[in-house]
Amino acid sequence: FRASPPRRDATRFGCVLSCRVLAREADRFLITDSYTLDQTIEPALVIEAALLTSPHPLPVEQLRQLFTPPMSREDTLSVLAQLAEQWNRRAMRLVEVSSGWRFQTDRSVMKYLARLSEEKPPKYSRAALETLAIIAYRQPATRGDIEDIRGVKVNPDFIRMFQERGWIEVIGRRETAGRPEIFGTTQKFLEDLGLKSLEELPELTQSQPSQEFDLFTPIEKADG
Repeated sequence: FRASPPRRDATRFGCVLSCRVLAREADRFLITDSYTLDQTIEPALVIEAALLTSPHPLPVEQLRQLFTPPMSREDTLSVLAQLAEQWNRRAMRLVEVSSGWRFQTDRSVMKYLARLSEEKPPKYSRAALETLAIIAYRQPATRGDIEDIRGVKVNPDFIRMFQERGWIEVIGRRETAGRPEIFGTTQKFLEDLGLKSLEELPELTQSQPSQEFDLFTPIEKADG
């Protein structure tokens, strides 16, 4: 007894049925118009996961593209505000910096984490920080501007050190005798200090301790 080969109609019907099943299963993992995944995952979890796993800050526009259709800017900002509030009293904080949103370690616990690393955090002398502060607060600034304010010659090592750190850069030349270089701070400077803009820089104090300061210790709060 030989079985007859399947009819073409039956084969075509089976293919169509299989395609429909696969399509239905795939739809379970698509983001719906209400910004949910698989009808169970909240948008906040998606945004939270993206921020926790990203090696760099994510802007709002990029976070919106996690969803199809893109989440509105207002809804995205609302979710970010809710997440920031939820993480407010934890060791990690959700903050907005110049290039977007990111999670970062709360400053109150950083000194404890430093004990786990053999590499010491960079520290800078008062003279070095004054040089950086003048560039940050008075930019654009030349070496001459820095020397006029501090009253002493600029140590070229300070300029080179902060350039290598990626905190300052040459943004032009002043059209005066010798055409001196003009320095300004970078976006990395804002990101490393957790700032959205230069307007968030702390106010300078008249008297500052002469000891070295830890990189992330506010100058006005350092011990004398």
